[in-house]
Amino acid sequence: MKKIFTLLLACMITAGAITAQKFGYVNTALLLQDMPEVQAANAQLETYQKQLMSEGQGKVQAFEQKVAEYQKQAADGDLSQKQIAEKEEELGAEQQSLAQLEQEVQQKILKKREELLTPILQEVDVAIQEIGKDGGYTFIFDASVQGAMLYAPEGDDLIDEVKAKLASN
Repeated sequence: MKKIFTLLLACMITAGAITAQKFGYVNTALLLQDMPEVQAANAQLETYQKQLMSEGQGKVQAFEQKVAEYQKQAADGDLSQKQIAEKEEELGAEQQSLAQLEQEVQQKILKKREELLTPILQEVDVAIQEIGKDGGYTFIFDASVQGAMLYAPEGDDLIDEVKAKLASN
């Protein structure tokens, strides 16, 4: 009997604790999309990407010209079997070099993106943390994560508060 009473009391305390919790949510994807800082970072990133791509484009055009030259010479019968093998090996090595260059460009773009967005994301995180503490929230969920929010009343959407906090900083 004493165990049942203790169990019942524990359930009531747990139920009381659950109902006392306060939850909120923010759609960070929507928030970031509307931020001028993110739009400026995206514009910088696009400029940087175009610059890197234009540098590599000259190498790609030179490679394509070599391939066309090789194909013409091979079709005309101007190359021996040994020369064909050497040219194909040379072109294969150059193609691998271009593929490596493309990977390096992608890595540079990702690094630049992280460099530009990290301070913005940190600022958003600080604002959400402050709102959570000031508002007495137990949890604040990210509504932009697919499947994380099954239902949420409109009144618990904190996006306007986060925007206001960011604007005041």
